[in-house]
Amino acid sequence: MVRNAIIGIVIGLVIGVVVGATVVAPRLQQANRKGLASQAIAVKAPHADTSAEAALPSIKKSKDKKKTPPEPVTAKETTDKPFEKPKPSALATLPSDKSSQNAGTGKTTPQAKPLKPVASALPVLPPPVSIPVKPPVIPPHDHPPAPGPETIHWKMGSAYPASLPQLGTLAKKLEHDIWRVSDGLLEIKFFEPGALVPPLEMFDAVRAGAIDAAFSSPGFWGNKIPALQLFAAIPFGPSAQEFLAWVYFGGGQELFNEIYNANGIQSIFCGVIAPEASGWFRRRIRSVEDLKGLKMRFFGLGAKVMEKLGAETSQLTSGDIYMAFESGQIDAAEFSMPAIDLKLGLHRMIKNYYFPGWHQPSTLFELMVNLKKWKALPTSAKAQIEAVCGDNIRYGLAEGASAQFKALKVLQKEGVSIRKWPGEILDALKAAWEDVAFEETEKDRTFKRVWKSLKAFRENYAIWRELNSP
Repeated sequence: MVRNAIIGIVIGLVIGVVVGATVVAPRLQQANRKGLASQAIAVKAPHADTSAEAALPSIKKSKDKKKTPPEPVTAKETTDKPFEKPKPSALATLPSDKSSQNAGTGKTTPQAKPLKPVASALPVLPPPVSIPVKPPVIPPHDHPPAPGPETIHWKMGSAYPASLPQLGTLAKKLEHDIWRVSDGLLEIKFFEPGALVPPLEMFDAVRAGAIDAAFSSPGFWGNKIPALQLFAAIPFGPSAQEFLAWVYFGGGQELFNEIYNANGIQSIFCGVIAPEASGWFRRRIRSVEDLKGLKMRFFGLGAKVMEKLGAETSQLTSGDIYMAFESGQIDAAEFSMPAIDLKLGLHRMIKNYYFPGWHQPSTLFELMVNLKKWKALPTSAKAQIEAVCGDNIRYGLAEGASAQFKALKVLQKEGVSIRKWPGEILDALKAAWEDVAFEETEKDRTFKRVWKSLKAFRENYAIWRELNSP
C-alpha cells in the first residue's frame, strides 16, 4: 500500500511539470515580452529626458534638488576662458530635449520629468561629459628674456631723467624695446643724467668710448659743431612731417652721418616730438622792448634769436630751471611742450605761458653710439636698433600730439594764463632768425652745406604744403 502511494505521488509531480512547461510557461513569456516592449517605447518617447543626469538613481536626484542650482555662465565670464568643443560621446546619438538645445545661451529652460529607471531594463550610461576649459590666455611676458653668454651689454647715458614725459620715457622705451626685439642678445642700459658723465659731456664720452651710447638731441652739441643744431630744432622751421621727409628722402641723413662719423660716432634718429610752447614769463610781454634785458633759459638756435632782440640766455638742464626761477636767476624759460612743462612744475610760480613755439615747431632726438662699437655689431643688431628707433619716432609723435590738450586743461585750472604772441613780436622774431641763419652760414662751412640742403628742400616742399593748406 505504501509503495503504491509513493508511486502515485511521483507520477502526479511529473504530470504537473509537463503541463506547466507546455501551457503556463509560453503565456508567461508572452506577458514578459509585452512588458519589455512597453519599456522600450517609453525610452523612445520624443519628450523624454535622455540626458545622463536622468539615468542616475532617483536617490541622487532627490539630493541634487536640495542644492542651489549654479548660475548660468554668461559670455562675460567666458571671455578669458573660451570653451573647447566637447568630444563626441554616447550622448550625441540620443535625441536632445529643449534644455540641451539652449545650453550655453545663459537662459534656464525647464527640463522634462525624468522617467523612473527600471532595474536592469536600461543600460548604464556614462557619467556626464565634462567640458574642458582652456587656461586663460596670457599675453606675452612683458619682461625681457634672461641674458645669455653672447649678450652685448652697453651703457647709455641720458640727457633727460626717466621720469620726464616723452624725453625721458622715450629713452626708457628704447632700453626696453631693444632688449625684447633682440631676444636678450643686446642690452642698452639706461642711466640717469650725470650717473655716467654730465649730460653736456656725453658727446666727447661717446666719441672716446668712455660710454657706449647716449640719448640726447643733436642741438646739445651746437657749441662743438654748429650744423648739428639744424638736425634738432629750427626756428620757424618745418613740421615733423616735413622735417622727416628731408632727413630720409631729401639728403639730410647723408649729411648727418657724414658729420657724426667724422667724429667717431654713429648717430641714429630715435625720436621726434610735436611743437613746443614758447615759454614761461614772469611778467607779461606786450612789445619787443619788453624782451630787452630779459634773463631767460633757452635752447639751440632760438637762444641766438632771443639774444638778437636783447635777451640774455643760458642753457640750463631741466632739473635746474625751477631753482633758477626760485632764486631769481632767470625771468623766463622755455623748455618743452605743455605735458612736459607740467611735470616740471613751472606753473607753480610762473603764470604767463606763451604760444606758439616758433623756435621749435618739431624736435628730433638721437641715439649716439661709439662708431667702433657700432661697426662691430652684427648686421641684425644694427637693424634692430634702427627699427626700434624708428618706432620711437612713431610713438613719440603720436603720444605728444595726444597729451597736450589734457595738460593745458590742468594748467588752466591751476591759474595759468595761456597767451599768444602778438603779430608784431612774431615778425620781429622771424626777422631776427633770418639774420642768425645768414651769420651762421658765413661762420661755418658745414652749417652752410646743411642749411642749403634744407632750404632747397623746403622751397620745393612748399608746392605740396600750400596745396594742402586749408
